[in-house]
Amino acid sequence: MDVIKLAQKLIQFNTINPPGNEEGLAKFVGVILAKQGFAVDYPKYAEGRLNVIATKGLLKGVPPIVLTGHLDVVPLGAKAWSVDPFAAEIIEGKLYGRGSTDMKGGVAAMVVAAIESFEGVTPTGGIKLILTANEELGCQGAKHLCDSGYKIGEASAIIVGEPTGNVPFIGHKGGLYITAKTTGVTAHSSMPELGDNAIYKAARAIIKIEGFEFNAPIDPLLGYPTANVGKIIGGLNLNSVPDKAEFTIDVRSTTEMDNHIVLKKIKQQLGAEVSIEQMVNLNAISTPEDNPFVKIVFEVCQFNPHLEGVRKAAPYLTDASVFTPALNNAPTIILGPGELSLAHQTDEYCYINKIKEAVMLYKEIITKNGNIP
Repeated sequence: MDVIKLAQKLIQFNTINPPGNEEGLAKFVGVILAKQGFAVDYPKYAEGRLNVIATKGLLKGVPPIVLTGHLDVVPLGAKAWSVDPFAAEIIEGKLYGRGSTDMKGGVAAMVVAAIESFEGVTPTGGIKLILTANEELGCQGAKHLCDSGYKIGEASAIIVGEPTGNVPFIGHKGGLYITAKTTGVTAHSSMPELGDNAIYKAARAIIKIEGFEFNAPIDPLLGYPTANVGKIIGGLNLNSVPDKAEFTIDVRSTTEMDNHIVLKKIKQQLGAEVSIEQMVNLNAISTPEDNPFVKIVFEVCQFNPHLEGVRKAAPYLTDASVFTPALNNAPTIILGPGELSLAHQTDEYCYINKIKEAVMLYKEIITKNGNIP
């Protein structure tokens, strides 16, 4: 199977999220896999939005290797594209299009690698592909899948095909997305003493977040947790005391402090005049460098983790925050052909040689994973 032609076909499906509309793409991929002997299921996320679960070669008592990626892509952005974002053109060795890097190039490579891995000896334990809807808005498709009671099973190891330029990452920070709200009493702005200004309350709270102390020890892989206020809304007009305001807090957590502890600390810091609504709660994931699966991946990718300044963790969230704990905390690697710097960008592209390379890397990892004692 030509992985580049497949990647082009995937890009040509418009799965911008919102609204996603992943159903057509999910069934397109599912039909390809079914024709190659995979058992395919389409757990529903929402109307017009499907996940894909495809398995082959499963053995009782031997967990499969899991390859996972997402089918949705982000909006095009305000800046005009110089190419058609859904034409999937190849220009000077680059495959252009929305989702080429994040992460339809990776999905295509995983599908082809999964199929071709059965051309010789059947991989020990078999292969499970999990392709999700609605990842971009906080891994909601993966979370819904696990929370719905779907029997997701176990895994011997997990590969997440997010963009890494085919450099293996062994973890990423968690994400805690919060909406904070303040309320007050409106009044005419010429008599502010008659009102209660909700924006002032929000401003005081935001200053507290700017100086927020996590008091968490450093994570050897992920560093320290961070917090950022990214959006604020408040008031109705210039000459009124505002009676409501809200802002968002984006916390990136580490394995040294779980999100529920962070949330508790933030509530205590902001006090009773601020109400907190949790939007996304995903913990950090990390696999030790000395894990046998990690060692195999480093060897296959010819990656030296001991080089000074080398990146070993992804800066973004992935579905691993949901799937790794759900799949018996299997060793997890983030590895995909897309470019970190091009995700969500105008004129997004993926190098075609990286997509082809990813197929070879996945296949070799799948084979060698079966030889781990």
